[in-house]
Amino acid sequence: MKITSVETLQLAEFPFLLWLRLHTDAGLIGTGETFFAAGPVAAYIHDNVAPYLVGTDPRNMELHDRKLGSVYVGARDSGAEMRGNSAVNLALWDIYGQVLGEPVWRLLGGRTHETVPIYNTCAGYRHIRATKRNALFERTEDWSLRPEAAGEGPYEDLLAFRFNADKLAESLLGEGIKAMKIWPFDVAAEASNGTRIAGPDLDQALEPFRKIRAAVGNAMEIMVELHGLWTVPCALRIAAALEPFGPAWLEEPVRFNELDGLAELARHTSIPIATSERLATRAAFRQIIDRRAASIIMIDIAWCGGLSEARKIANMAEACELPVTLHDCTGPIVFAASCALSATLPNVNYQEAVRAYFTGWYREVVDRLPEVADGAVTPLDGPGLGLALKPEVFERPDATIRVSRL
Repeated sequence: MKITSVETLQLAEFPFLLWLRLHTDAGLIGTGETFFAAGPVAAYIHDNVAPYLVGTDPRNMELHDRKLGSVYVGARDSGAEMRGNSAVNLALWDIYGQVLGEPVWRLLGGRTHETVPIYNTCAGYRHIRATKRNALFERTEDWSLRPEAAGEGPYEDLLAFRFNADKLAESLLGEGIKAMKIWPFDVAAEASNGTRIAGPDLDQALEPFRKIRAAVGNAMEIMVELHGLWTVPCALRIAAALEPFGPAWLEEPVRFNELDGLAELARHTSIPIATSERLATRAAFRQIIDRRAASIIMIDIAWCGGLSEARKIANMAEACELPVTLHDCTGPIVFAASCALSATLPNVNYQEAVRAYFTGWYREVVDRLPEVADGAVTPLDGPGLGLALKPEVFERPDATIRVSRL
């Protein structure tokens, strides 16, 4: 079996996402996906990856990982090269599963969990789905979410956590979802470049936590996303203020690659530190683990090197008695692949999900999705990743398609 062509798809409506398809001479098609700066990733794939990959056997996944991981630049961070390589790895696993007629989760060792609990990242319908956005420079207020803003459906959760966190928590619990992630500190961080948080700003950011606890008590786990926006002193002050609310974790309180700062925070707060969706390769995660700079290892398979690398990172964390959680606030292919991997990992604690996505626009892009019911997700059972891009997305007027062949 040989790869005959490499195809990428971009949709202007989803400017952060890049989809990849690897076509084979056996008629099988493997699908991958990655997130952020889709144009540079597509250029890397066609200029650098395709000349190597076309004509090779897609089943030699470890070989391809090593070859693509040895490029001169970008091999050890989550830049365009690594994100492109991650999408390729997902597509290779998809082909491999189709060849054997088995779901990816079985090829990864089989399930250790029939279902995995989800936490709902409280994003809204247009958090990804928007045009004329530049994620390098956008701020929280650029999302234009105000109390009077109209949502596209019942799950405008970004708006809800900012203004009606109590009702949001009740809604989630009503669906069996017992964990949620919010980020009410970002506005203050952007105003001061993360160097200070005044008392009134801190008090305002704590209001959603007060509402959640008043409405549902400890029935809801609260994950706090800080997006790496803070300096160490401010992060310490935020952590101290949050301790009475018992958050499940603080995610990226300082920059994800500021390992000493993370380690200092971990020593001075009782709240677990989670990091980082933006790290790539087991070498980077090893430094986090060795320093005990985080106690929850967060992996994004679209950034870290794909399913192969994510499994190795998770095994490394397990050996050190650390839990992992699979990140996904991006697209449907990564969601399905993450759910497959999560089901195999003994040390997984949660699978991230966004209900505005898996009940909304994901269904416009792919033909199947993992089932979410009673606060937990079940991986797809079809061969490979178990889903495919809908044919009609390639006919859309906002589609940009590139193909590299022999």
